[in-house]
Amino acid sequence: MANKRLPLLVEPETLAESLDTPGLLIVDLSDADAYERAHIPGAVHLRYSDILRQEGNAKGLMADVDTLSRVLSGLGMRSDCHVLACDNEGNGRASRFLWTLDALGHHDYSLLDGGMRAWVADGYATESGPSPSVPPSEYHAALANPDVVADKAFMLEHVNDDNTVILDARSPAEYAGEDVRAARGGHIPGAVNLEWTEVMDPQHDSRLLPPEALREVLKDRGVTPDREVVTHCQTHHRSGLTFFVMRYLGYPRVRGYAGSWSEWGNDPDVPITAGDRP
Repeated sequence: MANKRLPLLVEPETLAESLDTPGLLIVDLSDADAYERAHIPGAVHLRYSDILRQEGNAKGLMADVDTLSRVLSGLGMRSDCHVLACDNEGNGRASRFLWTLDALGHHDYSLLDGGMRAWVADGYATESGPSPSVPPSEYHAALANPDVVADKAFMLEHVNDDNTVILDARSPAEYAGEDVRAARGGHIPGAVNLEWTEVMDPQHDSRLLPPEALREVLKDRGVTPDREVVTHCQTHHRSGLTFFVMRYLGYPRVRGYAGSWSEWGNDPDVPITAGDRP
């Protein structure tokens, strides 16, 4: 970034003061209708499905690098730009996008705390209309940082591994097997449950809880920085925010399992367990 570098988590006030910063690319992953009604001045729209790929029942896999190259080039993204992501539904989509950038080795990124909810609630200016036309770039995507990616083979290898904690960001009912959204209900053996909304402050426009509160919530579940953490949900949408929280808190080893329960819960050959305990 040409001038000042934005922090990993950005308050609306800070962003409002930085809109004219050279090299800043604001990417909004809200639904198209919501984006067209109101978005941050200069923000480009990214359709969430454009960064996903489906194989069989696994609906939330990362798009292939050719697709990502085309999609990111269409946003005008360059290797030297700083990306700030947001959405209007809790920053799950925005965080999943940032996980994708992390996997591509593009670490110059930020998340707008509270997303569009906070931006609008704080009274900052918005624009309406379709996404602006931007000159396409030639962004070449490559999986430069595979250490943030977990696949089914990795999960099988680390089930009940004392050095690894699997963090399930689904609802308690999904985790327990009461709300079944695949061929089988339940959770990966040993996984601990932290519903993704529990890291938000509902009284503060869905901003993240303060760092000390986040650390306490995670510590209570045995999620500590000395262990490798793998986050998942149904399609690594909700758990995208969980991944971001780990990054924000400085956890050194964090992965996202994109296959998530849409893959695991539909595979009859992998172990599962039910109930409210790991």
